[in-house]
Amino acid sequence: MEYEANSQQDYIKMVTDMIILCATLSLSLCFWVLSIIISSYSGTLSPVSPWRWLLSLLVPLVLAIRAVKRRSLDWTGALGAVLVGFVLCMANLSFFVSLLFFFYSSSRLSRWGGGVKSKIDANYKEGGQRNWVQVFCNGGVPTELALLYMIEAGPGELPVDFNQHYSASWMSLALLGALACSTGDTWASEVGPVLSQSRPRLITTWEEVPAGTNGGVTSVGLFASFLGGLAVGAAYFVSQLLFVNDLNLANPQWPIILYGGVAGLLGSLLDSFLGANMQYSGFDSSVGKVVSYESMTTRHISGKPVLDNNAVNLFSSLLVALILPGLAWGAWPQ
Repeated sequence: MEYEANSQQDYIKMVTDMIILCATLSLSLCFWVLSIIISSYSGTLSPVSPWRWLLSLLVPLVLAIRAVKRRSLDWTGALGAVLVGFVLCMANLSFFVSLLFFFYSSSRLSRWGGGVKSKIDANYKEGGQRNWVQVFCNGGVPTELALLYMIEAGPGELPVDFNQHYSASWMSLALLGALACSTGDTWASEVGPVLSQSRPRLITTWEEVPAGTNGGVTSVGLFASFLGGLAVGAAYFVSQLLFVNDLNLANPQWPIILYGGVAGLLGSLLDSFLGANMQYSGFDSSVGKVVSYESMTTRHISGKPVLDNNAVNLFSSLLVALILPGLAWGAWPQ
């Protein structure tokens, strides 16, 4: 009986995989035909190959299903991740590689040091399972920028070169900055509480606060945020080397790595500043942890109940996307 049950489960899984594959192929062909029709009426657009449509649909779908099985995403988060991954992969493979690195590294770090984090965070979930709100607060700004990139330059990979592709370069760096910001903040919040030997300090007053306080920073966490952004920049840079033609004719691309590091550190600082002012933090003696709600047993530490953590992440990535590309334009080597 057990053998028959396992055989039936394997059969159902095989049929399900075949249905998903057939549906993906059908969608890919439909989108390809649609792109040809649109390109025939617009001289500024060129048809996208069916292989790019297929890649943009199939890869995010497979990765999202795997993430659900590993409890990195719930089903709503998986649907959001498929949409975000599709848009970024369609726009520019370097965008998708950076997104993939952010998600993979964040998921791995969320599982690391769970014993320590569960003692600090009242909302800690094993595996860091994310829902659609968290996906869009981290991926919403990059998705909008990827759509603007496709409207301006069309799907495809271009070097960062303000002389030849000003608008596309600006949007590429804005998108990379937003992803590096999210990565830097995640690395800081996941690594800092586990490795730091000292109590965090509130970024606005520099007073010592309990671990888990919104706006609390440590030297370990800040260094981790810089490394996280640096790693995303390196992933983007390597993908440029793999996918972009004639890089020797463009401006140097290596500053992308340093740009990612700066974006990661700046994003973490902005996130901490907003968290210290716009998020409520209090110590609840009934649970012995820092919480984000007010109660009879809670002692106020910092902030006001204006924004939640997802909104802070969204605003931080938006600010980095708006600020850093202009600074990079003035400092980029020719």
